[in-house]
Amino acid sequence: MSQKFREFKVYTDAKSLVVMVFRLTRKFPKEFYYLSDQMNRCCLSIVLNLAEGSAKKSNKDFNRYIQHALGSTSELSAALEIAKDFNLVDDVEFKITEDLLDEVTKQLGGFSKFLNKNS
Repeated sequence: MSQKFREFKVYTDAKSLVVMVFRLTRKFPKEFYYLSDQMNRCCLSIVLNLAEGSAKKSNKDFNRYIQHALGSTSELSAALEIAKDFNLVDDVEFKITEDLLDEVTKQLGGFSKFLNKNS
């Protein structure tokens, strides 16, 4: 059975974000386990909410999952800033990750608007 979420560019970009964040957090010291775990959970939540929501029968229901994914983008952004404040990520890593996160956030926002118009 084909899963339509795989057709969405935002899904591909969000998966790239997962790989990027997991590679970053792998380097965090053990005392920052909770921050790394939360960052990993945030980026997974974005991808998994997109996938789960795409299986819903109505655009209104799907959009609810997109809203959860958007919440996770904000949470990840805050966590990434905290990681930078503790010098766990350098300026280049921060910029690259934040740029991709911003792109995913914009895509989700546009997707949400589309779903609202077509509910």
